[in-house]
Amino acid sequence: MATQTEKALDEIRKLLKTKKLVIGTERTLKGLRAGKVARVFYAANCAAPVKSDIMHFSKLTAVEPVELEVDNRELGVMCKKPFSISVLSIAKD
Repeated sequence: MATQTEKALDEIRKLLKTKKLVIGTERTLKGLRAGKVARVFYAANCAAPVKSDIMHFSKLTAVEPVELEVDNRELGVMCKKPFSISVLSIAKD
C-alpha cells in the first residue's frame, strides 16, 4: 500500500506535464492568499518560518498542506530543476 508521500509524489510527477503545478515559496504563498491554490506540498527540510506561513494560510483558506518525506534537493531533482525546491502547490482550475 502506498504512503501519503508516494501518492503525492506520483501526483506531482503527473502534474509536471501540465501548467497546474506552481513551484516556489513566494508564488505558492501569493496563491494561498488569493485563494487560487488547491493543495500545498512542502519538503521535509522546509525552513520553519516558511512552514509556519504555509500552515497559517492553509488554515485560513481550508487548503490541505502535505509534508513530503523527501528533502528539497531531491524534490528539485524530481521536478527536473537545477535548484532545490521547498514548496510546490497545485493551482485551482
